[in-house]
Amino acid sequence: MIRAPGPWTHREVSANGARFHIVEMGSGTPIVLLHGFPMFWWTWREYLEPLANAGFRVIAMDLRGYGGSDHTPHGYDPITLSNDVAGVIRSLGEPSAFVIGHGWGALIAWSMPTLTPGVVRGVGAVSMPHPRQLRRALFGDGLNRKKSMYAIGFQWPFMPERSLMADDCIRVEQLLRGWSANPEWPTADQALRYRSAFSLWPTAHCAVEYHRWAFRSTLRTDGIRYGKRVATLIDVPVLHIHGSADTSVPAQLSEGNDVWVSGDYEFALIEGAGHFPHEERPEEFREVLMSWLKRHAD
Repeated sequence: MIRAPGPWTHREVSANGARFHIVEMGSGTPIVLLHGFPMFWWTWREYLEPLANAGFRVIAMDLRGYGGSDHTPHGYDPITLSNDVAGVIRSLGEPSAFVIGHGWGALIAWSMPTLTPGVVRGVGAVSMPHPRQLRRALFGDGLNRKKSMYAIGFQWPFMPERSLMADDCIRVEQLLRGWSANPEWPTADQALRYRSAFSLWPTAHCAVEYHRWAFRSTLRTDGIRYGKRVATLIDVPVLHIHGSADTSVPAQLSEGNDVWVSGDYEFALIEGAGHFPHEERPEEFREVLMSWLKRHAD
């Protein structure tokens, strides 16, 4: 399941004090693909071969606490997670890479140019505004707080993990279907694969810890320090992609994100896509991503 067969290679890489499961294919300019909640590397399966054939070295990794990577008791803050990805890039012998992330993976991608400068050649952020924009929306807009109630509910101890694990992780499938605007995605087989990967304990607990840090750190010194650091303008190219029908992270949160970027900034709206545009509309998504990468890769 985690090591799904394909034309790619599965590897384990040690970085930042943990072990990470990665899937790679191709050679050339490196691209790191980061999944979001509640997924794992497999969400990028349709992109590995096309990107490799286009002359890139493609690396899809399981984030800390997911899939085949270490499920550590701590380390689910964006500073540690950014160092995880930077460490994987360097462990693979690459000085820098394009980092493309979805959801929480996109939050890491947004953070890396200022937290791990010099390691990121370009950022691809999918279905996630800049971290400063996200915090402003969550704590300053009642409508966006309402849409984020699932994450607010994750602040309780024990109960969120039990809810996510109940009935063979049926809630994972419900979240995928509820946030998708494509009635044909996910299929029953795709939903089962995500549920199966999430059922590996303690994935549910680790996934919830991402959300807990995001809310609880707001008034803590580590959260304040993180907020100040990511206020530095991003000086590498940024591709920002959002689905027009995203009900989890509304597309209007993408407006004004270019103020955090001093480098080249491009925004693409995938019409009719929900929170998972790379899965719901893979052809349109691939066209946008490929065009941007070819313009900015050496």
